[in-house]
Amino acid sequence: MEVTRANFKDSLSTVYSAIEEADFLAIDGEFSGISDGPNVSALTNGLDTPEERYMKLKKHSMDFLLFQFGLCAFKYDSTLSKYIIKAFNFYIFPKPFNRTSPDIKFICQSSSIDFLASQGFDFNKVFRHGIPYLNHEEEAQLREQTEERRNQQANGVGSNNFISPPKSVTCVPEEHKDFINMVVEKVEALFTNTEKTVELEPCTGFQRKLIYQTLNWKFPKGIHVETIETEKKERFIQICKVDDEERKRREQQKLEREQEELNDAVGFSRVIHAMAKSGKLVVGHNMLLDVMHTIHQFYCLLPEDLQDFKEVTKYVFPRILDTKLMASTQPFKDLITNTSLAELEKQLKGKPFKSPAVDAAEGFPSYDTAHDQLHEAGYDAYITGLCFISMANYLGTFLTPPKAHLSVRSKLIEPFINKLFLMRIIDIPYLNLTGPDLQPKRDHVLYVTFPKEWKTSDLFQLFSAFGNIQVSWLDDTSAFVSLSQTEQVQIAMNTSRYAESYRIQTYAEYMQGKQRDKDKTGQASSHSHWGEDSWLKPHYRPLGKRSISPVPAEQGAGETSITDGWTHYAQEDSTGRKKIKTDEMRAQTYAGVVDSKTSEGWLKTQPTSDSPAVSPEQDTDGESPEHTEPTNADEGMETWQQPPSKKGKNGRKNKKRMRASGRIEMVGKGATDFRKI
Repeated sequence: MEVTRANFKDSLSTVYSAIEEADFLAIDGEFSGISDGPNVSALTNGLDTPEERYMKLKKHSMDFLLFQFGLCAFKYDSTLSKYIIKAFNFYIFPKPFNRTSPDIKFICQSSSIDFLASQGFDFNKVFRHGIPYLNHEEEAQLREQTEERRNQQANGVGSNNFISPPKSVTCVPEEHKDFINMVVEKVEALFTNTEKTVELEPCTGFQRKLIYQTLNWKFPKGIHVETIETEKKERFIQICKVDDEERKRREQQKLEREQEELNDAVGFSRVIHAMAKSGKLVVGHNMLLDVMHTIHQFYCLLPEDLQDFKEVTKYVFPRILDTKLMASTQPFKDLITNTSLAELEKQLKGKPFKSPAVDAAEGFPSYDTAHDQLHEAGYDAYITGLCFISMANYLGTFLTPPKAHLSVRSKLIEPFINKLFLMRIIDIPYLNLTGPDLQPKRDHVLYVTFPKEWKTSDLFQLFSAFGNIQVSWLDDTSAFVSLSQTEQVQIAMNTSRYAESYRIQTYAEYMQGKQRDKDKTGQASSHSHWGEDSWLKPHYRPLGKRSISPVPAEQGAGETSITDGWTHYAQEDSTGRKKIKTDEMRAQTYAGVVDSKTSEGWLKTQPTSDSPAVSPEQDTDGESPEHTEPTNADEGMETWQQPPSKKGKNGRKNKKRMRASGRIEMVGKGATDFRKI
């Protein structure tokens, strides 16, 4: 169903019903741009921390506009064994409520606009018929202004400009006296003839103010004064001859009309409020930007601190699932070669998956996946929902007996809840909304600063003695360089101390420097506290020290084993495949599907060095922690490698290849400049 400003009010009850009845909701957004400056490589560096990625997106993406929002409600009909869908495609634009409302400024990115235009996107519907909206703070301010106006009118003041007139003689400037006298004459004539209404010519806001002040003083009874706005945004004053009863009735009607207009101004934000209140599972694909824009535009400005962002997100979206993350981790990782939305939908049609049975509700559009309609937000939300159902139902085949339909409340889905996929980060695959984020070891990473003229090939030549490296650009004069062996870091540090054209720091030194800079600017660790009418407080459980090593023997003393929680709740069938028992006690247990050879769960993060990283959190039942394998095959990771030289693996031989000047010997051919990719 296409929803614009023209039919939004009439459609709202249908939207509310769809949300309330749904088993889960799928969403998608279309934006006017992605980045206001940095290219994709800089905006999504492979060694960002979750805090850095959040701050980059907040700084460089939030001035764009989310102007199409797709919502698809999925409800399972057990009698038909299929999902009934209700898809909505909302066109959104921040039309000012009145002259005191926020006048939103936003930017466009030419490549994004060109791409959407090539897909047949109707920009005219956005700008002419887009649904307005107010965030939480803007709504509160306007409601306060409305209440102030109501109090003024209760005291006999009829101003539509929130200005209290004097209770004695009004002072009219000399240049406006003839105009005001003419208005007074028209009102006096109204009392002496049979006409009941007189409409004045459009005039300025200051003149309207003088009219209200003068008429309230000269005619405290017998008339009703109201400002009318034409379709061309011109404003004029209408004066009606009324008795006391009629005047009160008209004033009440005007207040009700203003209240209705205010609700209309809140607009699309009412849909987001309904989604938050429902507590339903919300599904998206690679949805971090969708979530950030939704909160930023329709609820509140994004907080400065990542932890506060997590708290706000959990309030607006209590249960959220990212199909990009789901498809990138076990047991799907080995079965799915491309996790982009279009390709994912195609792959989930084939074995071992099965396309879900769906049907559109009466009065709603029926999408045909055989004919791509990608980049219409409603269709993309629909496709996202289909992908989730296919993957969820595949998990049902691990049960004993197998289930063709898996409930969205199943414990098998819990490992993926409230985690948002982090694109192009090598060793932190997701943002954890309900606890600490992964903290992988980066002892093999160097922070390198160099002249602006340097290219990727210069960095490869600089580190040619170390074999395989990864380069992740930060800006024109700095980059991260990941070495293949942690032992090589000290060698590189020793040989760079006398260098003049470049500087090398360890990753730990780089992060310490950033923290010092942050502390100096007063942005230290304490989180802001929300007011009475704002966000719910999280209740994190303290976590013990745990290893993510897949082999228990590799754990150090005192560390808790993170072997999967399904070990005691699974058994093999005749084919050797793990089956999950469904008795009442075991169905309550939270964990991941076990690989019969490795005993590793679905969500498993491989450490980036020999040292173990910190696992993200324990599950809701305290059985098995959740981990994710990073997947970057389809993400364009800024990774370039050279074949390792025989000497490159031996630290003592590496030293012999370094010049006395401190610069590592440049050998081999240079690589393509990342910044052009």
